[in-house]
Amino acid sequence: MTEVLFYHLERRPLEAVLPTLLEKSLERGWRCVVQCASPERRDALDTHLWTYSDSSFLPHGTQAQPRPERQPVLLTTMPDNPNNAQIRFLLDGVPLADTATYVRVVHLFDGHDDEQVQAARMRWRETKAEGHEMTYWQQDENGRWVRKA
Repeated sequence: MTEVLFYHLERRPLEAVLPTLLEKSLERGWRCVVQCASPERRDALDTHLWTYSDSSFLPHGTQAQPRPERQPVLLTTMPDNPNNAQIRFLLDGVPLADTATYVRVVHLFDGHDDEQVQAARMRWRETKAEGHEMTYWQQDENGRWVRKA
């Protein structure tokens, strides 16, 4: 059964959190797919991941580029898994049709966006009904992750 994690972003924005989560996933030897709600969001993250740190390199590409299957981290707006990722990150309240091909699915949602919070609550109920192992993480006042459920 796929492990499903919910990350409630309150102190640090997605752009600060996602690179670290991707780096940790790659350290585990996992390929990653990041599903965004729009091409504009995908392209903005693509630019950000090239420039977020002077001391780090995060190899990635987008579905709009040639050979997406070769990317260790693939940014997409599509529900497929062309790079055979073991972990899928879902942004902007994007739903996931099939969890079976992943070791882990991560929902990242902005705690200041009511629509994203409501979508995360709905995904939580759906995921629980499916019987997946689930955890809920929330940022403390210092921006560290604390497991709440």
